[in-house]
Amino acid sequence: MTKEKSNTEINESKSDLRKRADEIKDLRCENLIAVLEEPTDVKNIATVVRNINALGVEKLYIIDSKKRLPEKWEEMRERKSLLKPSVSAIKWSFVKTFESTEKCFDHLEKNRFTSIVTSPHIKGQKNTFLHNGNYTQKRLAVWFGNESRGISELAVKNSVACIQIQMAGIIESMNLATSTGIVLYEITKQRREYQSKNKRGRKIDPEIIVE
Repeated sequence: MTKEKSNTEINESKSDLRKRADEIKDLRCENLIAVLEEPTDVKNIATVVRNINALGVEKLYIIDSKKRLPEKWEEMRERKSLLKPSVSAIKWSFVKTFESTEKCFDHLEKNRFTSIVTSPHIKGQKNTFLHNGNYTQKRLAVWFGNESRGISELAVKNSVACIQIQMAGIIESMNLATSTGIVLYEITKQRREYQSKNKRGRKIDPEIIVE
């Protein structure tokens, strides 16, 4: 009886997961990737994983030249330092690591992704506040910099624009996990609105910044 009950509970659990997956299917933002460049705090990484899962971001890429994380996603799913603070979101979120910024950009460009960077300060040639940008490009990668150094010049050089959260305080910075939540909320909101009205997707991408 105990074994039968256990099997029943497992089947019910799988059924609930499938039901939830079906409910959120149309809310997922296809071809949207968040990129963390050389993050140092594993708890921050786990919280970002939780953010991207909750907001419907398709994938998370991490530049990890110092090999702080396992290379394989399957191994990440079992690591307690990621599993617990992400509230198990690591099990349901695709994460891929790269050994350098260059290799990540090569991968993104090969797959025709448009890249933008985020920073509390003006970077590169084109800058705009988060709420003024258009983020409905067919394939979009959003880069977030290291907790202390910020985004690299290489990332800025290879991106089409720099996005800023408008700050209203004396301290012009936010925790990495917090900033990813704010930025990706706005971006996923725009992409969901566009997806709901345009099932065929874009043929020509809009500019991030309309001048």
